[in-house]
Amino acid sequence: MKLKSRIVAFVLIIALLAAGMSTTVNGVLKDIKLGLDLQGGFEVLYEVSQLKDGQKISPEVVSATATALDKRINEIGVSEPSIEIEGDNRIRVQLAGVEDQESARKLLSTSAHLTFRDVDDNLLLDGDDLKPGGASDSFDQQNRPIVSLTLKDAKKFADITSKIAAKPQGQNLLVVWLDFEEGVDSFKAESQKEKPRYASAATVTQTLNTTDVMISGNFTVDETKNLAGILNAGALPVKLTEIYSTSVGAQFGEDALNDTVFAGIVGVIIIFAFMLFYYRLPGFVSIITLSVFTFLVLVVFDWINAVLTLPGIAAIVLGIGMAVDANILSAERIREELRVGYSVKQAFQIGSKESLSAIVDAQLTTLLAAGVLFYYGTSSVKGFATTLIISILLSFLTAVWGSRVLTGLLANSGYFNNPAWFGIAKSKQHSLDENIGTLDLSTKFDRFDFVHNRKKFYTLSLAILVAGLVVLGIFRLNLGIDFSSGTRVQIEADKTLTQEEVSSYIDSIGFPAEDIVLSGEKKNMAVIRYKEDLSQEDILKFQKETTAKYGHNPTVSTVSDTVGKELVKNAIYALAIAAVGIIIYVAIRFEWRMGIGAIVSLLHDVFLIVAVFSFMRLEVDITFIAAVLTIVGYSINDTIVTFDRMRENLDRYDTINDREVLADIVNKSLRQTMGRSVNTVLTVIIVTITLLIFGAPSIQNFSIALLIGLITGMYSSICIAAQIWYSLKIREMKKSNGQLQKKEKKQWGTDEPTV
Repeated sequence: MKLKSRIVAFVLIIALLAAGMSTTVNGVLKDIKLGLDLQGGFEVLYEVSQLKDGQKISPEVVSATATALDKRINEIGVSEPSIEIEGDNRIRVQLAGVEDQESARKLLSTSAHLTFRDVDDNLLLDGDDLKPGGASDSFDQQNRPIVSLTLKDAKKFADITSKIAAKPQGQNLLVVWLDFEEGVDSFKAESQKEKPRYASAATVTQTLNTTDVMISGNFTVDETKNLAGILNAGALPVKLTEIYSTSVGAQFGEDALNDTVFAGIVGVIIIFAFMLFYYRLPGFVSIITLSVFTFLVLVVFDWINAVLTLPGIAAIVLGIGMAVDANILSAERIREELRVGYSVKQAFQIGSKESLSAIVDAQLTTLLAAGVLFYYGTSSVKGFATTLIISILLSFLTAVWGSRVLTGLLANSGYFNNPAWFGIAKSKQHSLDENIGTLDLSTKFDRFDFVHNRKKFYTLSLAILVAGLVVLGIFRLNLGIDFSSGTRVQIEADKTLTQEEVSSYIDSIGFPAEDIVLSGEKKNMAVIRYKEDLSQEDILKFQKETTAKYGHNPTVSTVSDTVGKELVKNAIYALAIAAVGIIIYVAIRFEWRMGIGAIVSLLHDVFLIVAVFSFMRLEVDITFIAAVLTIVGYSINDTIVTFDRMRENLDRYDTINDREVLADIVNKSLRQTMGRSVNTVLTVIIVTITLLIFGAPSIQNFSIALLIGLITGMYSSICIAAQIWYSLKIREMKKSNGQLQKKEKKQWGTDEPTV
């Protein structure tokens, strides 16, 4: 029976979604905050330490310091700054979009101690006598820049000026001193600290009963503005050590954003075309739900005031891939049920039900890994994990629930009863037979024997492992400054550069370097690395010189080795804890041997990426970590889906007496999921290649790592993980006299006892 009401409901839902998205998307995109790497700006990580002996660095002290920094930022006028306390004694400040980055850094780190003294250097007044917010920049009657002050107590100032006025001529002076103190020890801070500065001296001939005071001197307009801001912000209560900083030119950020968005759009359009061509009706529904999914991710970002960065875009790519995966899992399962002989309505009901467990298991394991990364990560890694968590949760809403609702309306309407709507020709359908199940269906991969060739796969992976160890031993990793101390400068030009030209130029301006790497499609970018840490003055000079020469403000990053070591340590901790968590989850949901197979597969993929980067001498930076985390998510997702199909096929047996039967089950499970694995990875590879070709040069290494990881991840989930489980199962059979008996129901997570 055909039900037009379901078609009408489908059209109405689509119309409402389209209307809602089209009328709000511009506002959402406009309100989303972009990270430094997408719009330029300045970021610094401070380590808080005691300013004087006996001072205790408590959470309250760190919080007070963060508040003081926030007050200083307000003086700069930066909109929506980001100040985060990390750990027990660190504060991260991000000022996206700030143009005068050097002034911002100086205002953050410098304290100005204002003192009024007599000619004998006796202290009369200091900054504590200044009314909060009482400093402002202005001009005197001769239109010279001055700083106007408002004192708290007019009587106190009157008493002081009365005593000075009573002194002899030449001794009746009120002297103003500004003692500038760098609250920040940057890498070469000792050479950067400013000395106390004489501001002015006024002859006092009468009592001044007022709270208004003017400081004059040889000030520029910018100096009076900064001085007023520093005085209003007050002194820093602690000593700050700058252990990481980066400044990104606005043009770099804008170019990175435009290139990456363009690459993403091209990749998504190709994915949509593939889904529509291969899966037909479910593919059409997936286009709708994927569009809604991407929109909702941006909406949630706007709601929680999250900052979108390049690693965040990477997490969205992973989220889109997982959402596509959920659609492909459902579509493939429906197609299998259609081939068995069920009607479209029956195939939809059965396929949706049977694919749900695989989707839930795959996404929960990835969610577990994302949660661990969020807890242990910092900065962009934590941002990556946040985006991934949001993406996973929203994919349940759109790719799982939303796709089922929309596909259900079409499948149950009676207008799409032809299996061709799902990409299945009638010639490929069997007559419905209770003795024929999905395990009996033929696949395109039936000629592959994955189990009996496992030793070849083990040998190949072992050879790769040994070769990778040799490569790492010889070449080691080309660590970026994210993992080692030093300074990294990225110059952009409007023309093709050569190493000789760049080397000659930076040598002429006093910054010679041996490590110069050209990048970009037109070789118009140069990455220069210095093992030593450039001072703030050096960075400012470098930026001015190169901007004048090439027309673009360079990106400069300076990192202490402390940050690099901690980043590596936290990444290892996160991966280790995530691995243990995955083993525990898989042991409860499946069995512990599958957990071992999944983790070995994961480590295999991560190591191969590291070895290839070592061999190709590609720089290992923070985007590399994001790529590895992305691959961890895909590797686990892919492996769990395979294990879920193995579990389902094992449920058909009460007892297995022959290892060949077990091998046949594993082989058939791998063949049945291989099409889904290939299609899922293919869709993400499409996006990765577009990012590699059209994306920003700053994420080129990310794209390469992602491409390598996707290929090796598919290989390991098909050729390594299941084979390890099979090898462990064979050992169990030997111990139990060649027979696998029923286990408890919960071991396989089904309603039936299994082997």
